[in-house]
Amino acid sequence: QVQLVESGGGLVQAGDSLRLSCAASSGTFSDYAMGWFRQAPGKEREFVTAIRRDGGSTYYTNSVKGRFTISRDNAKNTVYLQMNSLRPEDTAVYYCAAKRTYSSGSWYSSPIQYGYWGQGTQVTVSS
Repeated sequence: QVQLVESGGGLVQAGDSLRLSCAASSGTFSDYAMGWFRQAPGKEREFVTAIRRDGGSTYYTNSVKGRFTISRDNAKNTVYLQMNSLRPEDTAVYYCAAKRTYSSGSWYSSPIQYGYWGQGTQVTVSS
């Protein structure tokens, strides 16, 4: 029902910044909560951040609080991840995901709650 395409990844040094974008094909983008997850080699997919449909609430994993910011522009069908003060441990493939269903509890941090995924974009942070 929706196609997601991430962009903006690359190779940077520790302390640098990147902004990732996720463009959605859906004409009803505002019906989806959006999330960012990441997966490093040999590790499970990890929750990074999420944002509600109207952008009113955001959620972050502790390791990125104060450094990363999620935002969305519903008029452009795009969600962003601004990453500052990058660290080598941030190195991973970053995926955006969309959730159309409503759930209670800590829905935002569980990959299985999201029905649609992008192809991922590589972020590599050197020391």
